[in-house]
Amino acid sequence: MAIREILTVPDPRLKEVSKPVEGGVTDEIRALMDDMLETMYDAPGIGLAAIQIGVPLRVIVMDLAREGEEPQPRYFVNPEILETVEETQPYEEGCLSVPDIYDEIERPVRCRIRYLDYHGKPVEEWTDDLYAVCIQHEMDHLEGTLFIDYLSRLKRQRAVDKVKKAKLRNLREDAA
Repeated sequence: MAIREILTVPDPRLKEVSKPVEGGVTDEIRALMDDMLETMYDAPGIGLAAIQIGVPLRVIVMDLAREGEEPQPRYFVNPEILETVEETQPYEEGCLSVPDIYDEIERPVRCRIRYLDYHGKPVEEWTDDLYAVCIQHEMDHLEGTLFIDYLSRLKRQRAVDKVKKAKLRNLREDAA
């Protein structure tokens, strides 16, 4: 397993639409998911889409365990949202590709999803609460959408500018 670099805005690869995984869940895809999970834990975060490490495949990892709880990793290959409920709720979201930026996003409170798990077994289930928010957020990544795309143009630009400034500041500190 290896920790990979997480792409941050305004990297154009984050706007790519990810391609389906062909041929099922192979050892290569499992190795990718293992790297993604290690990268996500290191960041630290609760969800990561493959495109966030520059791999444009429809793969997501997630772990919603709270601090002090046993890890509960989840793996999603070729996930699909089959259905959402009409009821929505705002939730403060953040993103490893938009570090240190948080804002409220309105999303359906429940959704039904289908995907292949770590072993290639098909799963279909209803999600709710944080699980529903996180899977919708990560599914957006697979379509080239970031949570800041739901914000006003001004708020979105401020977020991108803030990330760029922080990256520049970190480069200067590293060079010093």
